[in-house]
This record gives sequence, C-alpha cells and structure tokens, in this order.
Amino acid sequence: MSQLKELEKQEQTNSKASRSTKSSGLGACEWLLVLISLLFIIMTFPFSIWFCIKVVQEYERVIIFRLGHLLPGRAKGPGLFFFLPCLDTYHKVDLRLQTLEIPFHEIVTKDMFIMEIDAVCYYRMENASLLLSSLAHVSKAVQFLVQTTMKRLLAHRSLTEILLERKSIAQDAKVALDSVTCIWGIKVERIEIKDVRLPAGLQHSLAVEAEAQRQAKVRMIAAEGEKAASESLRMAAEILSGTPAAVQLRYLHTLQSLSTEKPSTVVLPLPFDLLNCLSSPSNRTQGSLPFPSPSKPVEPLNPKKKDSPML
Repeated sequence: MSQLKELEKQEQTNSKASRSTKSSGLGACEWLLVLISLLFIIMTFPFSIWFCIKVVQEYERVIIFRLGHLLPGRAKGPGLFFFLPCLDTYHKVDLRLQTLEIPFHEIVTKDMFIMEIDAVCYYRMENASLLLSSLAHVSKAVQFLVQTTMKRLLAHRSLTEILLERKSIAQDAKVALDSVTCIWGIKVERIEIKDVRLPAGLQHSLAVEAEAQRQAKVRMIAAEGEKAASESLRMAAEILSGTPAAVQLRYLHTLQSLSTEKPSTVVLPLPFDLLNCLSSPSNRTQGSLPFPSPSKPVEPLNPKKKDSPML
C-alpha cells in the first residue's frame, strides 16, 4: 500500500509539473512562419519528406521545440516522428538506466568521527519534457544532491552503524532522493555505498582496540582450557588413587611411550614395590627418604665387676 501511495504521489507531482511546463500558444507571426514552412514542404514534397521524418529508438523519446516553444503533448517515440526542419529543434532523451559514480566526500558521524565515503547511484529519466525544461546538467544535479543527502543522513548515525548497516542507509537515501528527483522527472532506482575510507589515526586506534579484544579472548580461552585440564587431572588422580593396578598400568604405558617416541633414550624402570615404599604416607609427610635411626650403645656382655671399696 505504501508503494502504491508513493506512485500516486509521483504521478500527481509529474502531472502538476507537466502542466506548469506547458508552453503558451504561438503568436500570429509564428503561425505565419509555420504556414509558409508547410507550403514549402508541400511544394517540394518528394524530396522534402526525407528531411522532415526521423526515427526514434525504443529506449528513446524526443522533445520538440517549435520556435523556442515546447510543443504540447507527450514526448514522441518510439518510431517515426514528423517535424519542420526550418522551425523545429528536437532533443533525444535516453530512458535507459544511468549509472553515476559519486566521488569521495567527507562526512561527520554522530560520534564525531570524520570519514570519506563514495557511492554509486542508478537512475533513469522518467519524464523527458519535464527533465529538459527543469534541469540543465542532470549528472551534476544528481551528484550534488546525493552528497548532501548522504551527509545529512549519516550525521545521525554512529561509525559502527555506518560500517554494519549499509543496506538500510542506502534504502533511506533512495527514499530521500526519490522524493526530490520526482519533481525533476528523474526516478532513482538504487543507491549503494561503495567504500568507506577512514583516516590513518582512526584506523590505527581501531586496530589497537581490535587487537586488545582478540588478546583478551585468547587469554579467556586459555584460562578455560587450563581449568578444564585441571578438573580432568583431579578426576584422574581420584580414580588412580582408588585402584593401585591402574597406577601400575599407567606407569607401564608411560615407559612404553618414552621408548617409542625416543628410541635413543635408555629407560631404567624401578620396581613398582620400591615406588610404593617411596610413596608411603610416612615418607610423604617427611618429604625425603627414610634414614636409619641411630643405634643405641651396646653394653658388653661380660662387664668387669669393680672391686668393692671394702676390699
């Protein structure tokens, strides 16, 4: 429904503009010149007809000006059209889609960043008579209008929105442009933001910020990995402490992996019973190997009895 309303508004504006561009009638002298020209064409009919007929292509329309006045009615074409070679001048208008490249121009964003953008505008001529009577340089008019419209629209958006929401920005710009160009007889079909150019200082600051965010993510992932690894090691230690046979199998598997990965390495395995003795609770509390306790002095078996003082 909104599109139908927009089309109706465009038709109304085009009809009003075409009515305003209708030329006034010819004067007496001008009508006299027209009659003389027609009589001359009739008198030289077999030869003059080749100078009074032109061909218009399917994608073209012709606007005829007679003695400087725009002839009433719609544009001529496609096909043959008749004109007076001495009094009439005609202008062809191409109705095909035109492409206009908008050069880089500076804009200021909502968060006070200065950047340069360029765009591509696709438009076509919708009303040839209105276009010729209202605009002198179509491409320049459309270019300046696109630049001013983009500056006005992007002043209300931040840098992140401009970089991520190009499609919605282009659609808003198309609607804003079409509301103005319909008065000129031009239909804007599409507009696209081609490139965004940031200053060198802003690029450096954004790169530093992005690198800091990536480093933070790397540290978080590494911390989560260490946490998961510690949880797995804790669970494995609890399982191995409950089953002594599993500890012995793990010990043998480690020896096998060492001999496979490094064949030149000489491995001298210790007996598992000795390892159990070394890992006993009393040794773990002391933190070192057991040392023999100092021996008490041994009394002689046959000690010599001392003489009594009485003797």
